[in-house]
Amino acid sequence: MAFNLGDDKGPISDINVTPLVDVMLVLLVIFMVSAPLMFSGIKLDLPKTKKVDNLKLTKKQVILSVTETGELVIDNQKFLPEEVIGQVMARFQEHQTQVLYLRADYKLDYGVVAKLISNLKKGGVAQIALVTEIEK
Repeated sequence: MAFNLGDDKGPISDINVTPLVDVMLVLLVIFMVSAPLMFSGIKLDLPKTKKVDNLKLTKKQVILSVTETGELVIDNQKFLPEEVIGQVMARFQEHQTQVLYLRADYKLDYGVVAKLISNLKKGGVAQIALVTEIEK
């Protein structure tokens, strides 16, 4: 590395970026190593819940229930999985709300609930609230 002291052109006002690049590369390596470790140590105990809010479900709310066998029920009527999104959207307009309250049986496989939520989101349901019972 050679320096030009500005023989007849005057002083050079260039910034030496080498230390900046060195520091940025070190920080990049630190974040690359530590990022995967941030989520691997999280322990989850689902689905036990304590009392947080009293939610009084009424007929003015759109409530989708999923039984242990996977049946989808809205207002005591059973629906096929492909019919649920249309029924939910119709009830949104009827009740003038955008929140779906999802009640899923405790014994139901988590994958079934996750797939249902994914399908509802794809169908246009923006807000889904999961309903649980209070642990006693």
